[in-house]
Amino acid sequence: MADLQSIMGKGKVAVVTGAASGIGLAAAKLFASRGMAVVLVDNDRAKLADSRENVAAQSKNADAEIAAIATDVSDREAVAALERTVSEQFGDVHVLMNNAGIQPGSSLFGPEADWDRVLSVNLMGIIHGTRIFGPKMIAHGEPAMIINTGSKQGITTPPGDPAYNVAKAGVKAFTEALQHELRNTEGCQVNAHLLIPGFVFTPLAARGRTEKPDDAWTPEQTVDFMMESLERGDFYILCPDNDVDRATDEKRIAWAAGDIIENRPPLSRWHPDWGDAFARYLKT
Repeated sequence: MADLQSIMGKGKVAVVTGAASGIGLAAAKLFASRGMAVVLVDNDRAKLADSRENVAAQSKNADAEIAAIATDVSDREAVAALERTVSEQFGDVHVLMNNAGIQPGSSLFGPEADWDRVLSVNLMGIIHGTRIFGPKMIAHGEPAMIINTGSKQGITTPPGDPAYNVAKAGVKAFTEALQHELRNTEGCQVNAHLLIPGFVFTPLAARGRTEKPDDAWTPEQTVDFMMESLERGDFYILCPDNDVDRATDEKRIAWAAGDIIENRPPLSRWHPDWGDAFARYLKT
């Protein structure tokens, strides 16, 4: 694993999608504070302009090094146009953070449009970004990284929003395959990482609330934890929050995998016949 300064220092370039708010904005600020040129990408033009100003305040050369480009990451051609613009204006990319995501809610037999939009942004947006930016990141030969934002819901797949779970489960599988591909590519200096946030108070999770709940982390806390994990070279960046610690996350993940191994009903954690067993398991 390359030293982060060789990836995130002065003269390096970061592209962050979903950068108008939340984790993406916090990451863009941090990258700028480290001297990187930063390209903020989002589909919300109004918020994006304000966010660029916030990030610019962290940069010593904001006019030349901080840009905001409105892009719908679900549109492959739009992402390809984004890559061309970034290449022309900034050159080689050293950090690609595929973070854009939406959560309008879904039900198994609900509106098709909800499924189409969630899958196209939360899964295909990450696939488009990686497949379009990735080859040139490998080719330029300098240390670089691709950070894809997943979710615990893509691992334990709780009932309630199946489209979101399917998309984030796909992000996990895709990013694992990506890292395998990168580490088996001769001379490749690019690594992939899967960011798995806990409960973070962002516009995506706010659901009408205006004040951060006590059990949520801020986006800044999440990005700080991400950086600590990247320093260690972690692939799985499994974030806690103020309510759920790592030990609890590990037990929930292990129980979910155990449904297959033990031949339990799917999502047995929420099954009436298995709820008590899960509660006892958590206490062990």
